[in-house]
Amino acid sequence: MKRWRLPVTLVLVSAVMLACSGQRPVATPEGGAPGDASSPVQGGRLVYGLSADGNGFNPVTDQFAVQSYSMTTPIIEPLVSVDANGDWQPYLAESVTPNEKYDEWAIKVRSGISFSDGTSLTGEIVKSNLEAHKASPLHAVALAPVTSIELTDPMTVTVKLNQPWVAFPYHLSLQPGMIIPPSSLTDLKAASSKPVGTGPFIFKEYVPDSRMVVTRNPKYWRQGLPYLDEIEFRILPDSQTRAQTLESGAIDAMGTNRDEDVTKYGAQQDAYAVYRAQGMSVAEYVFLLNTAAPPLDDIRVRRALAHALDRETIIKTLRGGLTEPADGPWSKDSEWYVAGGYPEFDVAKATALVQEVEAAKGPIRFEAISTPDPNTMQLVELCQDMWRKAGIEVTIRQADQADLINRALTGDFGATVWTSYSSADPDGEYNGWHQAFVRPIGEISLNATRIKDKQLSDALDAGRVTPDEALRKKAYATVQQRLRDQMPVLFIDHLNTGAVIAKTKVRGIGQNTLPDGQKGRPLTGAPIPYHPFVQIWVSER
Repeated sequence: MKRWRLPVTLVLVSAVMLACSGQRPVATPEGGAPGDASSPVQGGRLVYGLSADGNGFNPVTDQFAVQSYSMTTPIIEPLVSVDANGDWQPYLAESVTPNEKYDEWAIKVRSGISFSDGTSLTGEIVKSNLEAHKASPLHAVALAPVTSIELTDPMTVTVKLNQPWVAFPYHLSLQPGMIIPPSSLTDLKAASSKPVGTGPFIFKEYVPDSRMVVTRNPKYWRQGLPYLDEIEFRILPDSQTRAQTLESGAIDAMGTNRDEDVTKYGAQQDAYAVYRAQGMSVAEYVFLLNTAAPPLDDIRVRRALAHALDRETIIKTLRGGLTEPADGPWSKDSEWYVAGGYPEFDVAKATALVQEVEAAKGPIRFEAISTPDPNTMQLVELCQDMWRKAGIEVTIRQADQADLINRALTGDFGATVWTSYSSADPDGEYNGWHQAFVRPIGEISLNATRIKDKQLSDALDAGRVTPDEALRKKAYATVQQRLRDQMPVLFIDHLNTGAVIAKTKVRGIGQNTLPDGQKGRPLTGAPIPYHPFVQIWVSER
């Protein structure tokens, strides 16, 4: 198979454990609790605690957050996946092959795959899905380079672009590459509440803000999988309640980003296993700043905010010292990372900038948005106090996750908490920073900060069109430099406290073998990791 493979030196382990002492994480064997050598068994039921409900389960029309992927990917599968090295690999596709210029990609569909409604997967269905994504208001802007989608034989679709796009397959591992049957495409509203796909599980029941239940697909195309008979996803927004429910035995596993959960359950290795994402799979915790509206349209204000934040104190106070300060979208263990230029903690510099702005424009006031989760509110209130000491008045408004996302995309905010930047490839952040994706306040803007910077946009373009690794690294070094210079985003920390915690009877979290035998990316964290469920099983232990 001829395809471009992006060399990535990122090393992922399937799972890690953290002891109470704060020592370095200890690797946990794939597929089970420490020291477990037993084999997977068929059957059993898993109850899994999620931090929030999904906003619909139709990849064509609904905005997916982490919990959306957790609940939807057991049912609906993508054309492409990502392996443990960060390279893309075919999934529903048998191969994905570029031409020499990377402005055409031939997607050959695997044979012998059917949807749970009995419809066989074909090239025509893949073509219809890609066309639906291209036409969807949710994906149209992101897929703007796509000029045509052609069926070149019954099982092959060729996507033509108006420019080279070397990382295009990575986008097919997310919503734009998730494939639903013709019946779902003709009734998008029904598909939002009753998803159908080719996946290892079949939709059974959904009660909004309460639970979703899926059952084993007996005709799943990957022989011998899945192991579980049923999964119930239980919606438990409060992190403390979620932990208490795990301890009571009412759920078997949960997602969390609380450092106290990581240390507490990590110390109980006989009862629990703690799985954490690493490297590029881990999100950054940030504040997005609205650069299109005063007072944050003034670069001096944005830099003052950065100088006023003591990230080390935030990490010590709220993360148990477990995370590291972030100064850009990629962590220090990423091959894309370059150092230097991020505003250091300096209250005197922050105060001087504030006084300079106030002399010309008056007091600096704006609103920051936070979800009502107590841990998030603690962080925002701590930052509010740090900004107050520099002379900046910030009020806090609470919003549930769906409202927060909507306000961010439409520009109805000053600053908002956000977790992002866990894409396997830097091109995954293209839409969020490029000036082509800026829309006026009131309209949906994928570039939520609405930053317009030609040097930043040119660097993103350069990284997108060339397959040369050295040139891509140079481009993304410029991206980091421009983000630190223009400050559309305040970076807090590399959120590696995101974890999945499970009873030891739950095995296989972090085990992800792809159809062709490669090890897949085990967990993706943004801020709480999600992962495949196809190879999870439950022991008698």
